[in-house]
Amino acid sequence: MKVEIQNHVEHLPSALNGMTVSSTHHDPHMLDETCLMLSNLLTRSNRMASKAPTICDGTANAVDAKLSEIDRELSISVITEEDTEPVLDLLKRFFFKDEPLNTYVQLGECKELEKYCTKSLGEHSSYKAVNSRGEIVGVILNGTIMKPQPGDEPPAKLADNCAHPKFRKIMALMDHVDEQFDIFELYPDIDRFLDCKIISVDTNYRGMGIAGMLTDRTLDYASRNGIKLIHVLCSSHFSARVMEKMDFNEVYRLPYADYLVNGEQVFDPEKPHVALRILTKRLDQ
Repeated sequence: MKVEIQNHVEHLPSALNGMTVSSTHHDPHMLDETCLMLSNLLTRSNRMASKAPTICDGTANAVDAKLSEIDRELSISVITEEDTEPVLDLLKRFFFKDEPLNTYVQLGECKELEKYCTKSLGEHSSYKAVNSRGEIVGVILNGTIMKPQPGDEPPAKLADNCAHPKFRKIMALMDHVDEQFDIFELYPDIDRFLDCKIISVDTNYRGMGIAGMLTDRTLDYASRNGIKLIHVLCSSHFSARVMEKMDFNEVYRLPYADYLVNGEQVFDPEKPHVALRILTKRLDQ
């Protein structure tokens, strides 16, 4: 996920006055970590580091102009089938390009991924962040997974029916994880869980706590519907950090270096993305 940082220096605590973020190559991961650090430091004064895409250029006028475009009056609401096109538009501009595995394989346009992203919208368990202009600037896409019953046919492999060769590699990794880890064995008392499939936020709106707000609404939905467990598979280091801050716990980890096909490593995304992780949170404890 690509982010840069803008701070209103005159409002910073004295300990942060004069702090600068230098970058000659616009490293998005370093900037995202720095924004998290600044946000934590500013908590005591109830201020947050916000983000805009020009701070590293040192152009004050450009920063002010970009800030004026960011609408901070946000609302969180349920996603319906009518939102399919604007949701996909957001994902194509950000998630399809930013997600570490998509980036590594240079995924490009992928109808299979579009279908995967939108197949659970009819459950009305997914949420969007919308600014006052009606633009969707963040989404969390969820779906309910039911426990298999005796006699059920085993589910088809995700990669088997995938025509897109690059996306098939990602689906084969998901199949491998399913073979190695059974969440219903870990939690034998649950009959279903809510799977957080995708979290994506508009670059210009990152660092504003939107991912956390969307996750909070997801937790509320699960509680209201008697769902005891939330599950999220994180291919991104930063997504996993968000979940850990919300008291999710890691239950499975697969380093990318350990996933081999015919003896060769398949995925080697840029650091700090070094492992695929599953994190969960129980709501009945």
